Amino acid sequence: MKDDNTKLSRRNFLMAVGASGAAGAAALAATATKTVPGAAQAVETARREEADKGISEHMRNYYRSARV
Repeated sequence: MKDDNTKLSRRNFLMAVGASGAAGAAALAATATKTVPGAAQAVETARREEADKGISEHMRNYYRSARV
């Protein structure tokens, strides 16, 4: 009878570990999705500012008209 309780106890332990791991991964994913768009926007703004430094108005018009 003791062997049956031990097996059930191990199963419960492993299920609890698996569930806590899944919950941790979900919490990490939720946090990561909130952080990434802000960082991506900052990088895009910096890239645009750097790209616009050496471009004249004539070149901007050309690039705008040549877009596919």
